[in-house]
Amino acid sequence: METAQENNYMINDLKSKRTEHFAGIVVSHTQDKNKFIFTCDNDIMLMIHILTDKLIRFRFATDGRFPNDFSYAVETQPDTQPEELEFVEMEDHFRFTTKQVILTLTKEGLISKIMDKSGNILCEDEKGFHYEENREFGGDIVIMSKKVHGGEHYFGLGDKSWDLDLRGERFELWGADTYGYGKKSDPLYKNIPFYVSLHKKIAYGIFFDNSFRSFFDFGHERSNVSSFFAQGGEMNYYFFYGPEMLSIVEDYTLLTGTPELPPLWALGYHQCKWSYYPENVVRGITDGFRKRQIPCDAIYLDIDYMEGFRCFTWNKKYFPNPAKMVKELAEEGFKTIVIIDPGIKIDPNYSVYTEALEKNYFCQRADGPLMKGSVWPGLCNFPDFTNPEVRDWWRDLFKGLIQEDGIKGVWNDMNEPAVFEEGTFPLDVRHDYDGNPCSHRKGHNVYGMQMSRATYEGVKKFSYPNRPFTITRSGYSGLQRFASVWTGDNVASWEHLKLANIQCQRLATSGISFAGSDIGGFIETPSGELFTRWIQLGIFHPFCRVHSSGDHGEQEPWSFGDEYTDIVRKFIEFRYRILPYIYTSFWQYANAGTPMLRQIQAIGQNDPETYYRMEEFGVGDSLVVCPITQDKADGRWMYLPEGEWYYFWTDECVLGEQEVWADADLSRIPLYVKAGSVFPMYPIMQYVGEKVIEELILHIYYKKGTETSTLYEDKGDGYDYAEGQCNVKNFTVSGEEDKLQILQTIDGQYTPTYSNCKLYFHGFPTEFSKLTVDKKKFEITEDVVDGNKVLTALVPTAFSHLEIR
Repeated sequence: METAQENNYMINDLKSKRTEHFAGIVVSHTQDKNKFIFTCDNDIMLMIHILTDKLIRFRFATDGRFPNDFSYAVETQPDTQPEELEFVEMEDHFRFTTKQVILTLTKEGLISKIMDKSGNILCEDEKGFHYEENREFGGDIVIMSKKVHGGEHYFGLGDKSWDLDLRGERFELWGADTYGYGKKSDPLYKNIPFYVSLHKKIAYGIFFDNSFRSFFDFGHERSNVSSFFAQGGEMNYYFFYGPEMLSIVEDYTLLTGTPELPPLWALGYHQCKWSYYPENVVRGITDGFRKRQIPCDAIYLDIDYMEGFRCFTWNKKYFPNPAKMVKELAEEGFKTIVIIDPGIKIDPNYSVYTEALEKNYFCQRADGPLMKGSVWPGLCNFPDFTNPEVRDWWRDLFKGLIQEDGIKGVWNDMNEPAVFEEGTFPLDVRHDYDGNPCSHRKGHNVYGMQMSRATYEGVKKFSYPNRPFTITRSGYSGLQRFASVWTGDNVASWEHLKLANIQCQRLATSGISFAGSDIGGFIETPSGELFTRWIQLGIFHPFCRVHSSGDHGEQEPWSFGDEYTDIVRKFIEFRYRILPYIYTSFWQYANAGTPMLRQIQAIGQNDPETYYRMEEFGVGDSLVVCPITQDKADGRWMYLPEGEWYYFWTDECVLGEQEVWADADLSRIPLYVKAGSVFPMYPIMQYVGEKVIEELILHIYYKKGTETSTLYEDKGDGYDYAEGQCNVKNFTVSGEEDKLQILQTIDGQYTPTYSNCKLYFHGFPTEFSKLTVDKKKFEITEDVVDGNKVLTALVPTAFSHLEIR
């Protein structure tokens, strides 16, 4: 695989030899409802599809015709119309007006400019669309350049290990196995060609749907110009208008697809290592959790569980009776997850290999030979996951692991795809691409996504009536439909703790919320302090897993001595306490595309001071977190967005839009709760399902004014929720000087296991002592929670109106 330096040479060489082609003069145009096609005198064409008042698709063709309209990211083009649409032809341009934006398009050069209804320029072409013929491979190198505004900031592009704001930098999308990557390593594992721009408190987004090797330049080459370009395929992109950053991420995520709800246990704590084997080692680890009363829901088996690293096999020396072991672990609350890589060992005595060989399911080189490459099993062939027949075959291979052995989830690794000799497949490898045959130049960036798609379909098929759980290292836009992700082979360092924080925020902004890092670092050994601080961050990431390479000692929660074990236990317990809040945030993500982690820019968009921050972030609607990312620190300065915020550990209430000092010795992480929130919690449990929830805990934070909080609940597994067996509870808090009221509405038919709620009132004036619930009086007492004295009461869970004064 080319290095970044080689790529720069290639780009510069192209510039010196290239002949750029630009759009000519429009000679005809057609309209079909909200779809417009413009044809130039040099056969360049542009289709503009006004999908909604805020979403516009631009699709260019260079030879007078559009190819088959196919995308792995957008399975079905939205059949939507804008509320309002006016199209006018002027002397030298065309003008489109929707309820939200104004788009102008020049008749010469097809230069577009998009403004809001107040006339603020949102996004404006510089040279606009142009292309170069790709003389080596055929087809076109397609390019789009746009003007950069003063004070413009850029966010997104998936898992990039850079500062949060991408302004001034250039990036490549070409999935790569980047063992031990560092800050500013590029490219990385994932290929997400979507970004959000923010300037003058207004946001817009761009999604460049092209799976060829792509580049994004945010004012790096020329400070006043941004561009995105690909080494083949179409210039096909979507423009999203906010003006809110959150709504752009929601619209992009809905366009590329939302995941289904995971089983609740998948949001618990996971333990992994390369590798836990043989069986007595696995049982020693699981016994260690239960003996020490440290919660854990999932235990992982890395490549050594297989027979010679052959996928879908077991090493019977290490695991003589896997189904029995998995069943017994399940009885103790552990769900077993196994790894599956794409490389299939070339072995005539291996049924997976011989069946794929017989059915011609392996990737081939341009002239017919099978693609061969060495990975963990040795020399391998690789299934073409862009072939739907191959995906169906792969799906059905999971029957043994899932249905017969009881495995609860599958982890796909090495699927960039990674090959030891050359880094990845040669560019001439052929792919079916769902009936649109192509080379690896086009198929590379989607290979991991289509593998995870086939895996997801297999796990789902054989897990039913339970919900599936899968995880992938690589993928393309839309991968969130099929799997959770992690940030790859990181390092046990304070710098990588910072990177984990930024990467998970960036992934959420890129539509991929179900993400986490290898807590503690995969490579090298963390100190007890670093591991503890990483746990404190990781329990707020939707995917919460410790994983290590295993060549540097142990990395379990008890590996660093009692002092650290006690603190780590406390925070893993905290993860289980806040599961109803995490699950509600996931429901918002699955239902509306709302990111679970929210950059501070997204929750403080009207405050330009937030534009320069990157470590503070929101979790769901009510929390702001800022990890400690250096050693020997007993607190940190952090910035809070607009509003009032309670420091979780002390109940001190402070105003936002300022930098505050958060005391946080090793037993704390800076954590603030929004005033007016109703924050749900469960009691501590060792694993999901260990206890029947007899009381729901609601923490209520006083505020003068009104705030609404949401709680989603269902059984935590299965599909009864699709039949209405779920509840969406909205709590509207209205506070005044002398009283506070809560109105609860419940939409749904689910009957929870609890009938009462334990209420804890934070920040309430001490004279508040009278509580009525649906016109009945209830007793208020005093209690100590997380070291704070608070008022508390026990009330029926289905109340409609609560008042305390």
